[in-house]
Amino acid sequence: MKRKWILPGIYLLVVLGMLSTLQFGSRSVTVLSQRTPIERQHSIVIDPGHGGIDGGATSCTGVLESNLNLEISLRLNDLLHFLGYHTRMIRTSDCSVYTSGDTIAQKKISDLKQRVQMVEETPNPVLLSIHQNNFPDGRYSGPQVFYGRGGESSALAETLQSALVRHLNPGSNRKTKQAKGIYLMEHIQCTGVLVECGFLSNVREEQLLKTPEYQKKLCAVIASTVCSFLSNT
Repeated sequence: MKRKWILPGIYLLVVLGMLSTLQFGSRSVTVLSQRTPIERQHSIVIDPGHGGIDGGATSCTGVLESNLNLEISLRLNDLLHFLGYHTRMIRTSDCSVYTSGDTIAQKKISDLKQRVQMVEETPNPVLLSIHQNNFPDGRYSGPQVFYGRGGESSALAETLQSALVRHLNPGSNRKTKQAKGIYLMEHIQCTGVLVECGFLSNVREEQLLKTPEYQKKLCAVIASTVCSFLSNT
């Protein structure tokens, strides 16, 4: 019951922060880019999926998943800074993070291992991995959260899935799933979730995912939900 009341308040706080950024956008430093002096128990690692040599899925209009993942992750990073969290971005540009390899396959393996290392070397981390879904049938839509094996991953995924459905896709029957076969999620020890923000194969949803307005709404839901969850664990 406690979480039910905390979430709306923090959600409103995030939205007000976003509006402040719009109002004072001419300032060299915005509200969202400043670190709020709050001592937090966790650090949040944000993983914009794919990048560089690996563009991920391609949308129905030719947009690369890796680019959308990065746009959304950068917005999410700003909001979590506003909420007082120390964050670490796996990447901040269209790049891979591999450190070795001669072939594309070897570089992709190195990239995955490097992401795991970056998560594991972060003090008391929580991983948020941002991705987009894709399916041959364009009818499917809606965000879906996958969870890792460690910590409170399953509980965080359930809470986040419920919030995403309630605020962005009412009536959806999508459920959380364990992230089986996903290297990053299977090799981290901490709490971690992978958010498939929507389906690039669905024309309407793909158009939404490309807009700043929808990206802000999506990130507000994720940031406020994660903040509420971590404040109660």
